Amino acid sequence: MSTDSSALEKPEYPPMDLSVPQFTFRAVMTGMVLGGVLSLCNVYMGLKIGWGFNMSITAALLSFGFYKMLNATLQTREWGMLENNINQTAASSAASISSAGLVAPIPAWTLITGKELGFLELIVWTLSVSLVGVVVAIGLRKQMLIEDALPFPGGIAAGQTIKEIYAKGKEAMARVWMLVGGIVGGAATKIGFKMAGIGTISIPGAVGSFSFKNLTMAFSPSPLFVAVGAIIGARASLSMLVGAVAAWCVLGPMAMENGWITGKLDGEVLLLTDPRWLAAKGDAGWFKEMVTWLLWPGVAMMVTASLTSFSFSWRSVLGAFKRGDGGNAIKEEVKEEVSRKLHINLIAVVCLVSVALQYLLFGIGWGLATLGVLLTFLLAIVAARVSGETGITPVGAMGKVTQLTFGVIDGSNVSANLMAANVTGGAASQCADLLHDMKTGLMIGASPKQQTYSQFAGVVSGAIFGSMAYMVLVGDAAQLQALWDDPEWAMPAVVQWRAVAELFQGGIESLPMGAVPAMLWGGVVGIVAAVAEKVLPKNLAHWVPSPTAVGLAFCIPAYYAVSMALGGVISIICLKYAKEWSSRFMVVLAAGLIAGDSLMGVGMAIWKILAG
Repeated sequence: MSTDSSALEKPEYPPMDLSVPQFTFRAVMTGMVLGGVLSLCNVYMGLKIGWGFNMSITAALLSFGFYKMLNATLQTREWGMLENNINQTAASSAASISSAGLVAPIPAWTLITGKELGFLELIVWTLSVSLVGVVVAIGLRKQMLIEDALPFPGGIAAGQTIKEIYAKGKEAMARVWMLVGGIVGGAATKIGFKMAGIGTISIPGAVGSFSFKNLTMAFSPSPLFVAVGAIIGARASLSMLVGAVAAWCVLGPMAMENGWITGKLDGEVLLLTDPRWLAAKGDAGWFKEMVTWLLWPGVAMMVTASLTSFSFSWRSVLGAFKRGDGGNAIKEEVKEEVSRKLHINLIAVVCLVSVALQYLLFGIGWGLATLGVLLTFLLAIVAARVSGETGITPVGAMGKVTQLTFGVIDGSNVSANLMAANVTGGAASQCADLLHDMKTGLMIGASPKQQTYSQFAGVVSGAIFGSMAYMVLVGDAAQLQALWDDPEWAMPAVVQWRAVAELFQGGIESLPMGAVPAMLWGGVVGIVAAVAEKVLPKNLAHWVPSPTAVGLAFCIPAYYAVSMALGGVISIICLKYAKEWSSRFMVVLAAGLIAGDSLMGVGMAIWKILAG
């Protein structure tokens, strides 16, 4: 399943259907409740693996099954397709609240400074970050979805699922039960592995004097990672495997041999080739140490690839906020878009609120706070393209650009480095995630204006539920430190944000040795690969590894990429030998496995905390 946007022709979308209910009370409330619950999954996954996923399909199927039962037992009005679209939009925006800082910059800020945000402060802050992303998404919708016709695989999957469950009676409930089965299976597998003490499975081998275990080159049997690989498809998942091998088996060992990567042991900084380090940590994985170096070429590759790819559409950028004839049904659609005047006012209000909160909550100067918000608009474009091609939104990578900028300007200001970058990364992520939902709306003839209103409702719910989840899972500084020291919680996103903030306290000259040339090479690879995707014939461009997926693999443990690659291979086999079954159930089953695994993980974490 390729996510190569250059290989896709602009699709024809159906006209909007304004004759049936869309933005109803029950649609919005269902989305807010489901999204609030599903936000637990993304907060959990964010702390575990550094990112979350669009929960649209899960919300659409669960609501369909729920209202189908209500209709059969209480003869309630049938749950319409466009109502369901409003539900899934609100649920998705609520579930995406993890990107507003809950799984990376906020815990990193607490770990460095010892300061904490209260429950109400968390709600207000995450809401403000998300709202910036929503208003940016409004402006990018036409350019990204209509003009560039990016695939946004999550949006396509949700749109196809919604259309098919309403086109076929028994088929719809079959998918619902497959989703429920996936949830149960994911949860049961999670608790079964926990009780049996099964974690990552080591792969025999070594690179020089470094074992595969040191290099995180292993396999995680968790259904969560395999399911993720099945959803993002073969090209993206196998590209991540290529990136993992390049990063963790080639560049990483080279950097360690050259003394460019160090670790702390009893407060002393040691080379990873030091006998004392090997004696104490020789049988452990070194993700937290290695990623502080590897993230730099990875981030450079993602950013340059995204900007290069986007440069091929520069004319569309100029028209992103303009009204034009566009494609099919665009003239009619203008009436159902948020008006230019309202959009401009919304941008002004949410940006002003964001700047004010940075000053009031974190003491960030007005100038730096404003710069962070302005960077959001540029980086939202990058995040949208990455997400549109791979289905994964690189929150950390987008935040790194702002952290790098603030490190040069005022590296000693940890709050500015982290929390202004929180706005950039979080809002850019929310923007990209919401464009998946807008893709779904285009496919089924939904009103973009009513969909936008549901997005606003969803982020309110997400801010409340997500902040509750954070307070339970992370809590205060002492509880966070205990979680940080727990080997079961890798917290890769927190590792990256914390490392960059601490690094730039000493200025840009404090970059690790060898990082600058690695960044240059990563940037060149990103540019070349992005150009190749655009200029090569379609049959050849399909085989070019996705530079954004390759770069992402530099920032996560290798065993995540190995397991996701397995999921991608399984998707190839299923599509080849069980095409009909795959089209009906593969994405649904994968979504259920993800939800079941992560919800059970949240439940187990809560139980562990409550049990003391």
